[in-house]
Amino acid sequence: MSDSYRIFVRDLVLAMEIGIHDHEIGRKQRVRLNLDVETLRDVDTPGIDGVVSYEDLINNIKDIADRGHIDLVETLGDAVLEMVVEDPRVIEAVLRIEKLDVFGDVESVGAEMTRRRDV
Repeated sequence: MSDSYRIFVRDLVLAMEIGIHDHEIGRKQRVRLNLDVETLRDVDTPGIDGVVSYEDLINNIKDIADRGHIDLVETLGDAVLEMVVEDPRVIEAVLRIEKLDVFGDVESVGAEMTRRRDV
């Protein structure tokens, strides 16, 4: 038996190389990520094996951010969402990515993206 539920990662802030402008190339800037994942839980499988692990999601996001320079937040979002929906238990993932150091008079800029698996 499977039940649907949501897991989340809130305010993961990473220093990474991202952006298309000359002043963004070769330097790290802070990026905040928020992830909501609707997933299935295998209630017949006890413990961590029956759930999607948010610890694994965080570590995989960090690995993606460490791969090297990424031009666009949308490109980062595509890579993160692709990783998340690789797990067949994931129904939907919503990701918000914010660049925190772009404008002095704006707290953040970014994008929100969604991927949904047909189940």
